[in-house]
This record gives sequence, structure tokens and C-alpha cells, in this order.
Amino acid sequence: MNLIKCTPLFLLLAILFGSCEGEVLPKPKAFLRLDYPAPKYAKVQSDCPYAFEKNELAIIDPKQNCWMNLDYPALNGTLHLSYIPITNNLNKLLEDVQKLTYEHAVKADAIDPTVYENKEQNVYGMVYEVSGNAASQAQFYVTDSIHHFLTGSLYFNVRPNYDSIYPAVNYIKKDIRKLVESLEWKN
Repeated sequence: MNLIKCTPLFLLLAILFGSCEGEVLPKPKAFLRLDYPAPKYAKVQSDCPYAFEKNELAIIDPKQNCWMNLDYPALNGTLHLSYIPITNNLNKLLEDVQKLTYEHAVKADAIDPTVYENKEQNVYGMVYEVSGNAASQAQFYVTDSIHHFLTGSLYFNVRPNYDSIYPAVNYIKKDIRKLVESLEWKN
């Protein structure tokens, strides 16, 4: 008989002590905050037939025939630059760039081309912004249509996950824009 009288009291105490932890709420989603330094641009001078301004954060890795990489170690990415002299092959060069760019369409959510034209410097081209989980997040080419053709491709040294690399992509896309806008051909 004592056991029956104690059971309701025991249940009441268990409920009171068990419910004192407060309201249970799901944790809000956390967002990674990445702060990159403000870009500082400097003119790149070389023996190549072109000059441009680059972000001081990028390290030049020269290759043969005026090809070069702009490495971004802090962002784990590389902008590959390829220079090709025009020798009655402009149409083929343009086709190759478009083919390379649109090969990423399989994984890309969108490819947004932007025409670039600077008549004073005789620089004409196209910048392709690629969104989604494509291998390359940006492609571009610039030319004077007679002698010079320069193309660039942005790649990251990680498996493509657009959400993760988005801040770095935006940072380097601004550098690509500055490179294209500051490009000058040498004679």
C-alpha cells in the first residue's frame, strides 16, 4: 500500500526535474565569414607582348611562350593565362575558347557572357561567368583581332562546390575584370 501512495509523488517529481532544461530550439545555420584583403593592383611588365595590372595577392608563375599562371595561394585557386599570336587563325581561336567554356555547361547552372570593348587600347573580348559546380568558374579572352590573343581560365584546387568557393570566386572575378580593363598590347 505504501508503494501505491509513493508512485504518483515519484512521477510528479520526475516530471518537474526533467522539464527544467528550458525550451529546445534548433540551432540557427552558421555562415562562414571570409574576409579577404582589399586588392592592391600593380602593373605587370614582362618581355611578353602584353601588360596588365594584377592583384598583389596573386603570384606570377611564368610558363613558356608568354603563358603564365596567376596563383592565389590564400584562395587555393589559379588563373591560367595563355597567349597565342594571331596568324590567320582568329576564327579557330575564338571557336576553341567558346568550346572550352561551354564544355562546363554540363555542370554549370548558368554561363553569362559579357562583351568587353576598349577602342582606345584596341582590346576586344568576352568574359564568361560560370555559376554552379563547374570545374572553371570564369573564362575570358581578349584580342586586338590582328596580332594578339590572350585567354584566361579560373580553376580552384578543390572539388567544385559552388557554395563553398563562392566568396573566392567573386574576389578573383573582380581581379579578372581589372586585368581585362587594364590590358595593353605592346608593339
